[in-house]
Amino acid sequence: MFTKLSKNYTNTLAFKIEKINVPEEKVILNNSDSIVNVTLKTHGFKWFKYYLGRPTLTVDFSKDVAENNAVFICDNSNLEFIANRALTNQVELIKVSPKRLEFNFDVNLVKKVPVVLKSNIIFTQGFNISESYKLQPDSIKVIGPHSIAKKIEYVETEAVNLEDVKTNINRKVSLKKLDNELKLSTQSITLTAEVEKFTEGTLKIPVTISNVPEGISLKYFPKEVNISFYTSLARFNQVKAKDFRVVCDYSKVTENQSFFIPELVKRSTLVKTAKLNQQRIEFIILE
Repeated sequence: MFTKLSKNYTNTLAFKIEKINVPEEKVILNNSDSIVNVTLKTHGFKWFKYYLGRPTLTVDFSKDVAENNAVFICDNSNLEFIANRALTNQVELIKVSPKRLEFNFDVNLVKKVPVVLKSNIIFTQGFNISESYKLQPDSIKVIGPHSIAKKIEYVETEAVNLEDVKTNINRKVSLKKLDNELKLSTQSITLTAEVEKFTEGTLKIPVTISNVPEGISLKYFPKEVNISFYTSLARFNQVKAKDFRVVCDYSKVTENQSFFIPELVKRSTLVKTAKLNQQRIEFIILE
């Protein structure tokens, strides 16, 4: 065995490319070269080093490559120099394949996009959030190749699943990962919301008729309708009828139709939801 290990052998190994000193404003794309086949000649003892671990060649982008349009090029002479630089004594370089390496790159784009909350939050009966969920930050920077980053319109959070919620929400939420070539200015955001006791109420709102043609007189009934609303207990007494508006649009009446369909066109900003309890307003045209 000692005799065999002392003999010289020629073999070809796949060296992985390690990239260093890549300009910050440039990003190497995944379709770039990443493997070099190097044919070596050395004795058996030296081969142990290469078989025990994956060998690498370090390409220094500050001196080993030339830039041509959107490609960094490492030609054959530089490749051989890089390979020799990585070899130890008593290891002879026979050849390198391919004859040159090409590293496609793109210029980094920094794009600010909104964060979109993905959630399934179920509140205890009678509780809800008084305002919308707050995300901090509510927008982040996406950094990466222009060709990829320009397609990103928003970034989603990981799913937030909560049940039986009746207290204020304050938690860190991770953002969904994007393409490996894209970076985010932050990996998580803070989700907050004020949770309050809620209650229902009803109000009578006068009905307004719009778009009645000139020369037409009509009577309609009822002249007021009930609306139901849902608001926080703390704001209940602040909700007033003047903050709502119900309209019947005459221009939407079809031939031979004797009723309006009322629409809630304005509602109080203090309510979470509001709905009409009356679906039809009867009317007659006076001669």
